[in-house]
Amino acid sequence: MHVKKGDLVQVIAGKDKGAKGRVIRALPREDRVVVEGVNLIKKHSKVTHQGPRGAKEGGVQTLEASIHVSNVKKLKDDAKTDEAKKDDKPAKKAAAADESGEDN
Repeated sequence: MHVKKGDLVQVIAGKDKGAKGRVIRALPREDRVVVEGVNLIKKHSKVTHQGPRGAKEGGVQTLEASIHVSNVKKLKDDAKTDEAKKDDKPAKKAAAADESGEDN
């Protein structure tokens, strides 16, 4: 997978196209990721009286669902320093031409 937990990504396809967020969870076996604030779903839960602490509250929760990793694009993180940004760029080929005009 080209992204991992904590990466800044942008959604490039689907209903949330253009949205940016951080990867909360990466699911490499399913080729899916969970992105913060993207693909929000509503989950209804029933009140139960079972469990170790007694009653569980019911209601509607809004949470993020996973999206396919092919629908996200990794963005450069703005938190990097200037030195780190320079290291990420590929080196440019120096223009080394002879007096005859040929490249070496």
